[in-house]
Amino acid sequence: MLLSRLDSQLAYDIARAMIDGFNRHYRLFRTESARAKHRFETADWAGQQRAQRERIEFYDLRVKECVTRLEREFRASQQPMEVWQQVKLLYIGMLVDHRQPELAETFFNSVTTKILHRSYFQNDFIFVRPAISTEYIEPEDPNAHTTYRCYYPKSVDELPATFTRLIEDFGLRVPFEDLARDVGDVVAGLLPLFDHRRLRANFQIQVLDSLFYRNKGAYAVGKLINGFQEVPFALPILHDEQGRLVIDALLHGEDDLLMVFSFARAYFMVDMEVPSAYVQFLRSLMPRKPRAEFYNALGLAKQGKTLFYRDFLYHLRHSTDQFRIAPGIKGMVMLVFDLPSFPFVFKVIKDRFPPQKETTREQIRAKYQLVKQHDRVGRMADTLEFSNVGFPRARFSDELIAELLEHAPSQVEIGDRDGDGTQEVLIKHVYIERRMIPLNIYLQECFDTLQRDPNDARARQQLEHAVIEYGNAIKDLVAANIFPGDMLWKNFGITRHGKVVFYDYDEIEYITDCNFRRVPPPRDEDDELSGEVWYSVGPHDVFPETFGPFLLANPLVREVFMRHHADLLDPAYWQAHKERILAGHVHDVFPYERERRFRAHRIVPLSPTAEDASASAASPSPQPIGVTP
Repeated sequence: MLLSRLDSQLAYDIARAMIDGFNRHYRLFRTESARAKHRFETADWAGQQRAQRERIEFYDLRVKECVTRLEREFRASQQPMEVWQQVKLLYIGMLVDHRQPELAETFFNSVTTKILHRSYFQNDFIFVRPAISTEYIEPEDPNAHTTYRCYYPKSVDELPATFTRLIEDFGLRVPFEDLARDVGDVVAGLLPLFDHRRLRANFQIQVLDSLFYRNKGAYAVGKLINGFQEVPFALPILHDEQGRLVIDALLHGEDDLLMVFSFARAYFMVDMEVPSAYVQFLRSLMPRKPRAEFYNALGLAKQGKTLFYRDFLYHLRHSTDQFRIAPGIKGMVMLVFDLPSFPFVFKVIKDRFPPQKETTREQIRAKYQLVKQHDRVGRMADTLEFSNVGFPRARFSDELIAELLEHAPSQVEIGDRDGDGTQEVLIKHVYIERRMIPLNIYLQECFDTLQRDPNDARARQQLEHAVIEYGNAIKDLVAANIFPGDMLWKNFGITRHGKVVFYDYDEIEYITDCNFRRVPPPRDEDDELSGEVWYSVGPHDVFPETFGPFLLANPLVREVFMRHHADLLDPAYWQAHKERILAGHVHDVFPYERERRFRAHRIVPLSPTAEDASASAASPSPQPIGVTP
């Protein structure tokens, strides 16, 4: 249908307003990310954390602003579909030379779904698939910025000078304690990782142009190339106790970098003109990691959601297994289901909770939002939050449908939404998380193996590692000002790399909001023999001594736990951390083990009660676990 000149101009103006709205969003996003460099240089750790929280809200604010403008100036929701179809075509034309076209397409989807009825969202209208390729996009001014820099040492002897220049090119305005020493440690660590006796014609080092800032660290990310050998690496740069800079470690190989870019950590601050180019480079270092998770790690969570959903739909078309109730102990607040062939779980808030769960749907959603905005320190799984997600009814087991209708009927609609005779299950609100093996199931597998063969060294080692990691996870959460609330094993999972991660957020609290108390002694024999609590308990009171009976019934678990983490049963441990956090201290929690740090400059903790990176030194380096989810 041909539009009138007036309607054509209207369509152009709407498209122009939408691209202006996106450009404003990314300009503000990039400006805030670029300021991370100054905050790092000035050791403004509280400011860094605040900026990381606030930046998460940028996207929704800009979408709301754009929707308001479109309604005010163009009465957008009242325009016919012919105008909107023309808007999309004109919008695509405006993205041809854009540096962030994939993000702008997602912004278009977000704005239009706020304005139009969802029945209009057909494949020929919103961007179900990308319309503009992100391949080979170059920065606007190649002389000012590039995606990555290349260095070409002519011999191994030139490596120290090359890495020195590589670090200096980041332009940090804080002196290093001893850059020559640090570079020497880096080169000594790299040499065994490639055939340095025979340098090939393409011998080079590539490093991304911007540092990656998170918490109290800055990371230089790149790779060394020699012939067919490629060595991915990341160099964490920290402040020492005198405020000078040090290269703290050499992280190398895909597994190390996967820990740095883990789904259980806070988003990086990175100054990127062409985010797709950064993602492409990072994928060359970690080819097993989905693109969606790279966008999440870079703070572009909405793009991560878009790509995740496209991957999910693709997986549904190319699989035939059924959704089922997730294995493990059923939760009192969340109904959890999964698709065995897809490495994620789907969590729906139940309509009713048992009496001991004094909470509401709104409070639970607030807890999940708290985690989204908080530093997850590698110990809390990131969640993707979706509304009105449609699933094919034929892929749901009858048992799962019955469970949904019994426990969350307000969140489920079943019917033929598209009028084509195909039944669909519509979930009105769902959280999606990376699937892990529940820690209670993992430990039970170890118990079963040891019951059959008490001398099975592998099962004993896995059990010990899991218990130590569980304690480390709690201590890292404490360092991040998070009290898990429900510390039962079933609320933690174990990842492919053997890291223990917390994933049940309905009872979390800030450490600083808790009151850690000792259990008062019984007043008399009746108190001592009573099964009831004889002392008053306030709403925020926590008694760490009482954790033991719930967690340490198995003697094997108790022995390992008490050897490494007995302090978690002492109120003084928790209170000391609470006081330090209230005093403004920001703890160091880094994505690598203490033994990976260069020995010459391990940062000395300020007090023996609160070590950097919690108790990571007590645990052996994470190893791939015996069962992969």
